Amino acid sequence: MNRRTGTPRTAWTIRTVVALAAIGSLTACQGAYDLPLPGGAAQGGDVYRVTAEFNDVLDLVPQSSVKVNEVTVGQVEKIQLNGWTARVTLRLPRSVKLPDNAVAELHQTSLLGEKYVQLGAPTDAAPVGTLGDGDNIPLSRTGRNPEVEEVLSAMSLLLNGGGVAQLKVIETELNKAMHGNEGQIRDLVGQLDTFVSGLDKQKSEIVRAIDGIDALSARIAARKDDLAKAIETMPQGLKILADQRAQLTAMLSSLSRLGAVGTRVITSSKADTVANLKDIAPILASLNKAGDDLPKSLQLLLTYPFPDEAVNTIKGDYTNLYATADMNLKSMAGNLGGPGGPGGPPSGGPSVPGIPLPGVPSVPSLPGTKPSPSSSSTRSCIGPLCLGEGESSSGSSSSAGDDSWLSLFQTGGAA
Repeated sequence: MNRRTGTPRTAWTIRTVVALAAIGSLTACQGAYDLPLPGGAAQGGDVYRVTAEFNDVLDLVPQSSVKVNEVTVGQVEKIQLNGWTARVTLRLPRSVKLPDNAVAELHQTSLLGEKYVQLGAPTDAAPVGTLGDGDNIPLSRTGRNPEVEEVLSAMSLLLNGGGVAQLKVIETELNKAMHGNEGQIRDLVGQLDTFVSGLDKQKSEIVRAIDGIDALSARIAARKDDLAKAIETMPQGLKILADQRAQLTAMLSSLSRLGAVGTRVITSSKADTVANLKDIAPILASLNKAGDDLPKSLQLLLTYPFPDEAVNTIKGDYTNLYATADMNLKSMAGNLGGPGGPGGPPSGGPSVPGIPLPGVPSVPSLPGTKPSPSSSSTRSCIGPLCLGEGESSSGSSSSAGDDSWLSLFQTGGAA
């Protein structure tokens, strides 16, 4: 009896121990995700672990795949909550080489497939360094794709609460507005094409104008303090203008009247002005024909009766000239071209006053020498005053028969 009953007792004891061991093992697990699964990538061997922070991991679970270039290389080891951020620990084999600034994104295998973590090099920056054990991928380099639920929710919002229902109204109103105006619309499209073509041809000028505006803006920005001072002082100037408004109005009214008077004067004297201009035309033509003679005559006028050639008679600090003031009335009348003078017209006839020309002196005499009495002396007389080459005191320039009242002075040596 005991033998028969002993065997069942032993089997029951064994079953009890196995059940208790199974219960103990189950109580030690936190969930089904902690149970080891056969197969998978990076199960053992030489591996390293990195973490990635996500704002939202959706329904990502441990043991999910980690892929690089759509190839499974590792697994999600665990997911932890760090404040409002989810920290995902990734297990990768040592053979996977990634840059230190790698990015991590949550992808989905298909429309209703499972989630996985996609690792890769950054697309907006150059790869730097190498990702190693214990490194962390921050929130700035992580992201996720939109969910199907989010897309359908946005579409539902657009269809129900958006403006899709108004598209028919918009289409109807456009048809009403365009009906019968096809020609004008076609012309408008042609003008728009011409306008856009013109803008395209002048794009370099437009760019240059924009650059000029940019330079002007920079210059204005550099002198903003001066502009601020000008704006601050502008109210004072406006106040002065307001106080002097009556005077400014009176000045403008006076200018208006002056303009009316000037217009009337110009209109009235237009014919006389034109006639005067026509009369001046021959004079200007004659002056133009005179050429260089006019300035030469002005030179002689300023130094009359000494021309420029008189400078040649000056040797050092003396000149060999003489001046005689003849007060004889007969000589004066003759020099002026009157009657009774030598070579003058007969008495009773019309007299034309003669214009004496200054004589150009010949080679001057040296100091201490006497000119030959028989040599002719060049003289030039203006009324009672005659000029000529110097002579000795014994050799008078006038003949014995002249009725000279006074010989003012005679010089023949150094002045």
